[in-house]
Amino acid sequence: MSTDPDKSAWSETDLVRMAQKGDLTSFEELVARHRDKIYARAYSMMRHEEEALDLSQDAWVKGWQRLAQFQGDSSFVTWMTRIVINLCLDQLRKQKRQRAESIEAMEEDGGVERQMPVDNPNPTAGLERVELRERIDRALAQLSHEHRTVLVLHEFEELEYKEIAARMKCSIGTVMSRLFYARRRMASLLAGLRREGSE
Repeated sequence: MSTDPDKSAWSETDLVRMAQKGDLTSFEELVARHRDKIYARAYSMMRHEEEALDLSQDAWVKGWQRLAQFQGDSSFVTWMTRIVINLCLDQLRKQKRQRAESIEAMEEDGGVERQMPVDNPNPTAGLERVELRERIDRALAQLSHEHRTVLVLHEFEELEYKEIAARMKCSIGTVMSRLFYARRRMASLLAGLRREGSE
């Protein structure tokens, strides 16, 4: 179904109101306006084009299904961004579980990201990279869900404190204290794991 050309000049508020009444062409105009931004957010989290496309499409389906829940407290695109971030976080958690279960097989196959090339003149450098990645994964796994999520959203997704607070339904002060704790805990865990590895 093509987007009604007359709706390209409509305000976002009018489009949302019509879409909430079941007008699919109004929703299609909203998709056309914001699909690039929603895809870009998914890609920034997943770093994989096909996964980002799939998750951004899933976000639009969920957006249509849940449109009645949109109250206009934030902009429509902010609301959609929250949906796609939630989907990406769910997928990342699922992948982390799978990676933890198969990390040994991945190493045997040489599939660990950023592993040094085989012909590297320093034969221990690749092993050091793998060991560092293992230490980071092990340290992250020891953080609570709340501390790990704050760290991922801020360090990797580069969200601002207020955006993280909205996502996690807590105060900005709570975000700041969790991030402070998570960074200190990660530094301590990594130092401890490094000492273990050197013994």
